[in-house]
Amino acid sequence: MHSGKTVISQLMMFKSDFQFQRCVDRYKGDFRTRRFTCGEHFLVMSFAQLAGRESLRDIESSLTAFSSKLYHSGLRSATSKSTLAEANENRNWKIYADYAQVLIKQARPLYADDPNFRLDINNMVYALDSTTIDLCLSLFPWAKFRKAKGAVKMHTLLDLRGSIPVFVDITEGSIHDVNILDNLPIEAGAYYVMDKGYTDFKRLYEKIHKQQAFFVTRSKDNINYEVVETREVDTNCGVLEDISIRLTGFYSVKKYPEELRMVTYEDFSDGKLYHFLTNNFSQEALTIAELYRDRWKIELFFKWIKQHLRIKAFYGTSENAVNCQIWIAICTYLLAAIAKKKLDIPVSLYTFTQTLGLTLFEKTDIKELFSGNINLTNLPDYPVLPLWES
Repeated sequence: MHSGKTVISQLMMFKSDFQFQRCVDRYKGDFRTRRFTCGEHFLVMSFAQLAGRESLRDIESSLTAFSSKLYHSGLRSATSKSTLAEANENRNWKIYADYAQVLIKQARPLYADDPNFRLDINNMVYALDSTTIDLCLSLFPWAKFRKAKGAVKMHTLLDLRGSIPVFVDITEGSIHDVNILDNLPIEAGAYYVMDKGYTDFKRLYEKIHKQQAFFVTRSKDNINYEVVETREVDTNCGVLEDISIRLTGFYSVKKYPEELRMVTYEDFSDGKLYHFLTNNFSQEALTIAELYRDRWKIELFFKWIKQHLRIKAFYGTSENAVNCQIWIAICTYLLAAIAKKKLDIPVSLYTFTQTLGLTLFEKTDIKELFSGNINLTNLPDYPVLPLWES
């Protein structure tokens, strides 16, 4: 089916060149560019992500070793580290951020009926959280976090059907999580699951409740309230209490003047008690607890993208270079998710990308890689420079 095409070129077939070029033209990304276009930049950075390359020198070495296969992969020649460094520094990162939105729109319908989503809820369900990526302040002086430490935060809204990121905002590490609620796109009827770091009653009321959407979060220990109503519960399933409350704090009652629902749940595995706050009064109490439990998927997403895509070791130190790398990592994640679903590959996304990373320059049909007929253990790894050359 894909005779003569390498694995990475097959993956890039799921990238819409027309839509990508529209993003490039929007920011004049290829203006006066004769060599190493935005498309080639995207391809090289995606290769580095999937193959786990550690540095610009590592990327150049790997591409040079496979120079005979580059033409069939969409590259004219091996990219030098200086060319890639210049592209990361100067090419507008918004090109790749905009293209990520295109891929999100393609990926979400594919996972609308995700069998791994266990809850009997037809509404959209999102998890909101952030992950901090530590940086050296002397090398990244723009990434302010603490007095002697730099960092950026990746604030993410994750569609829990398919674990597709639908909103990503990259900020300095010093920006508090709760501020992201001001920029969050809210859909009426959707559920937004978040930890107690986002418990700002004014924002929850104005941004979510008044937009006819629902939130599920953990209650802080110091809130003051009075019980308005108590409902019967089945303690055998872990739900200990289901009550309607009204805030009584001087400021909090002004910020959230309506009733809230508090569900107390005991995790039988460790005996811990959890107090959940929500503005939804129609779902079963156990469903509220299970909604919060499904929030772990965003933690897995952060762990996955940090461990298996290169967003912990950066190829450049400027704000633009860091943004380019993170957004291309997100695009690569989305491309892999789209390809896996469209090709109907029955393995986890982790296994899928790990296998692709081992075979990027092999001229084998991607579906054939997962047929059991190919021995991946005998494939040569990409060359890694000896320590004394780094």
